[in-house]
Amino acid sequence: MSNMLDDGKKLTIQVRNITPAGIELADGLVLPSACIFLGGEVFLWNVPDTLWTGWTKEHFQIFDVTIPKPEILILGTGKSVVLPPPSIRTHLSSIGIGLEILDTWNACSTYNLLSEEGRRVAAALLPPRPAAKA
Repeated sequence: MSNMLDDGKKLTIQVRNITPAGIELADGLVLPSACIFLGGEVFLWNVPDTLWTGWTKEHFQIFDVTIPKPEILILGTGKSVVLPPPSIRTHLSSIGIGLEILDTWNACSTYNLLSEEGRRVAAALLPPRPAAKA
Protein backbone atom coordinates (compact mmCIF):
# COMPACT_ATOMS: atom_id res chain seq x y z
CA MET A 1 0.00 0.00 0.00
CA SER A 2 1.10 3.56 -0.57
CA ASN A 3 -0.28 6.98 0.16
CA MET A 4 -1.86 8.31 -3.06
CA LEU A 5 -1.70 11.87 -1.74
CA ASP A 6 2.02 11.74 -0.95
CA ASP A 7 3.82 13.75 -3.62
CA GLY A 8 7.19 12.49 -2.37
CA LYS A 9 8.31 15.91 -1.18
CA LYS A 10 9.69 16.08 2.32
CA LEU A 11 8.36 18.87 4.47
CA THR A 12 11.09 21.31 5.42
CA ILE A 13 11.13 24.36 7.60
CA GLN A 14 13.45 27.15 6.48
CA VAL A 15 14.42 30.26 8.42
CA ARG A 16 14.48 33.48 6.40
CA ASN A 17 15.58 35.97 9.03
CA ILE A 18 15.99 36.72 12.70
CA THR A 19 14.45 40.00 13.81
CA PRO A 20 13.78 41.66 17.16
CA ALA A 21 10.26 40.20 16.86
CA GLY A 22 11.55 36.63 16.61
CA ILE A 23 12.50 33.96 14.10
CA GLU A 24 10.97 34.55 10.66
CA LEU A 25 10.28 31.48 8.55
CA ALA A 26 10.45 31.37 4.75
CA ASP A 27 6.63 31.44 4.61
CA GLY A 28 6.56 34.73 6.56
CA LEU A 29 5.46 33.30 9.91
CA VAL A 30 7.30 34.93 12.83
CA LEU A 31 7.94 32.80 15.90
CA PRO A 32 8.30 35.15 18.90
CA SER A 33 9.27 32.50 21.44
CA ALA A 34 11.37 29.38 21.81
CA CYS A 35 10.57 26.68 19.27
CA ILE A 36 11.58 23.26 17.99
CA PHE A 37 11.78 22.23 14.33
CA LEU A 38 11.34 18.48 14.02
CA GLY A 39 10.23 16.29 11.13
CA GLY A 40 9.04 19.23 9.03
CA GLU A 41 6.92 20.65 11.84
CA VAL A 42 7.28 23.60 14.21
CA PHE A 43 6.52 23.21 17.91
CA LEU A 44 6.40 26.04 20.42
CA TRP A 45 8.78 25.17 23.24
CA ASN A 46 7.80 26.02 26.81
CA VAL A 47 11.09 26.62 28.61
CA PRO A 48 12.18 28.75 31.59
CA ASP A 49 13.16 32.36 30.84
CA THR A 50 16.54 32.11 32.56
CA LEU A 51 18.91 30.03 30.50
CA TRP A 52 19.61 26.64 32.09
CA THR A 53 18.14 27.55 35.50
CA GLY A 54 15.46 24.97 36.23
CA TRP A 55 16.05 23.13 32.95
CA THR A 56 15.95 19.34 32.99
CA LYS A 57 16.00 16.56 30.43
CA GLU A 58 12.19 16.76 30.48
CA HIS A 59 12.46 19.96 28.43
CA PHE A 60 13.84 17.73 25.66
CA GLN A 61 11.44 14.80 26.09
CA ILE A 62 9.92 15.29 22.62
CA PHE A 63 13.11 13.68 21.32
CA ASP A 64 12.58 10.61 23.55
CA VAL A 65 9.44 9.66 21.63
CA THR A 66 10.41 10.77 18.13
CA ILE A 67 10.85 8.05 15.51
CA PRO A 68 13.05 8.27 13.57
CA LYS A 69 15.30 10.29 15.81
CA PRO A 70 17.22 13.16 14.27
CA GLU A 71 20.92 12.53 13.67
CA ILE A 72 21.71 15.89 15.17
CA LEU A 73 20.00 18.55 17.24
CA ILE A 74 21.07 22.11 16.52
CA LEU A 75 20.60 24.06 19.75
CA GLY A 76 20.42 27.84 19.36
CA THR A 77 21.04 29.52 22.72
CA GLY A 78 20.12 33.12 21.87
CA LYS A 79 22.59 35.92 21.09
CA SER A 80 25.57 33.96 22.38
CA VAL A 81 26.66 30.37 22.87
CA VAL A 82 25.89 29.09 26.36
CA LEU A 83 26.60 25.41 27.01
CA PRO A 84 23.75 23.39 28.52
CA PRO A 85 24.31 21.41 31.71
CA PRO A 86 26.12 18.07 31.32
CA SER A 87 22.93 16.19 32.29
CA ILE A 88 21.14 17.49 29.18
CA ARG A 89 24.08 16.74 26.88
CA THR A 90 24.41 13.25 28.38
CA HIS A 91 20.69 12.56 28.00
CA LEU A 92 20.61 13.51 24.31
CA SER A 93 23.71 11.42 23.66
CA SER A 94 22.15 8.44 25.49
CA ILE A 95 19.19 8.45 23.07
CA GLY A 96 21.46 8.65 20.04
CA ILE A 97 21.17 12.33 19.15
CA GLY A 98 24.26 14.41 18.40
CA LEU A 99 24.24 17.95 19.74
CA GLU A 100 25.61 21.12 18.16
CA ILE A 101 25.39 24.26 20.30
CA LEU A 102 25.45 27.63 18.53
CA ASP A 103 24.06 31.12 18.89
CA THR A 104 20.56 31.24 17.39
CA TRP A 105 21.60 33.04 14.19
CA ASN A 106 24.23 30.42 13.32
CA ALA A 107 21.97 27.61 14.52
CA CYS A 108 19.31 28.72 12.00
CA SER A 109 21.86 28.88 9.16
CA THR A 110 23.26 25.46 10.02
CA TYR A 111 19.76 23.99 10.30
CA ASN A 112 18.80 25.42 6.89
CA LEU A 113 21.90 23.91 5.27
CA LEU A 114 21.57 20.45 6.83
CA SER A 115 17.84 20.36 6.14
CA GLU A 116 18.39 21.23 2.47
CA GLU A 117 20.93 18.41 2.26
CA GLY A 118 18.19 16.02 3.40
CA ARG A 119 19.78 15.21 6.74
CA ARG A 120 17.63 14.12 9.68
CA VAL A 121 18.16 17.30 11.65
CA ALA A 122 16.17 19.05 14.35
CA ALA A 123 16.55 22.51 15.84
CA ALA A 124 15.73 23.78 19.31
CA LEU A 125 15.89 27.56 19.16
CA LEU A 126 15.75 30.19 21.85
CA PRO A 127 14.74 33.75 20.94
CA PRO A 128 17.61 36.00 19.87
CA ARG A 129 17.35 38.26 22.90
CA PRO A 130 20.34 38.37 25.26
CA ALA A 131 20.65 35.18 27.28
CA ALA A 132 19.89 35.51 30.97
CA LYS A 133 22.33 33.22 32.73
CA ALA A 134 22.06 31.90 36.22
